[in-house]
Amino acid sequence: MATVLGPNRYGKAETRVVRVTRDGEVHHVKDVNVSVSLSGAMDEVHLSGDNAAVLPTDSQKNTVFAFAKKHGIAAVEEFGLLLARHFVDSQPTVHHARVEIHEYAWERIEGGHSFVRNGGETRTALVHSDGTGGAESVVSGLRDMVVLNTTGSEFHGFVQDQYTTLEPTEDRMLATAVTARWRHRGTAAWDDSYRAARDRLLRAFAETYSLSLQQTLYAMGRRVLDECAGICEIRLSMPNKHHFLVDLEPFGMDNDNEVYFAADRPYGLIEGTVLDDAAPAVPSAWN
Repeated sequence: MATVLGPNRYGKAETRVVRVTRDGEVHHVKDVNVSVSLSGAMDEVHLSGDNAAVLPTDSQKNTVFAFAKKHGIAAVEEFGLLLARHFVDSQPTVHHARVEIHEYAWERIEGGHSFVRNGGETRTALVHSDGTGGAESVVSGLRDMVVLNTTGSEFHGFVQDQYTTLEPTEDRMLATAVTARWRHRGTAAWDDSYRAARDRLLRAFAETYSLSLQQTLYAMGRRVLDECAGICEIRLSMPNKHHFLVDLEPFGMDNDNEVYFAADRPYGLIEGTVLDDAAPAVPSAWN
């Protein structure tokens, strides 16, 4: 049986860099986690251990720090494109670069230099580039955006078998932690685009009378595509953060949808994609 080397890549994962920009007495903070993966003409390092084509992962880490100093960090998509293009353009053995960035938000407390870590969602960006002038893709997103509707949700009419114990309901609490990633048609005003997509996700969640979390997921994705022209595909993962009514009858009390037990596991996990069917598919953009 013959064996061959399949697709491969390597890089430096999770370089944490905090960039402080001092504008007189007012400071600005960017806190990001950067992962780089490179691929290209590098078979020999696997086949014979020849490192001649390999840019050390330590050099990749140092490049992240140097670019943070040289270029600053504006939108994470822009910073990812700068890094990805640099690695391909500067190294003849590197034909493709993948850069994934997670951004952790800080909010100003008061004055010019005091901040508190935002406990909300994490902004994400995933960039693929074949170098300046080559094929590129940008997937923006967020994760762990926790949202909750205290009413306006039902769940009934589902399949019931011999193992079904769940009671149908016409009034339930609906909560989830949204992970959403969306693919751009091209370049964009990244910060404005992110704010617009996030806003549409939240508005759709709040304004959709839900008969299922699947219905809500589709409504959220469709709102983003309908109202954010530069986005052609969105993928959502939404765990159902179950809230169960507590039985207070043993204590002689009614519970009119007032007291709930929040269960963290197990949980239903709803995932789906909403896309513009006229946009070309780019499966590699998501990996």
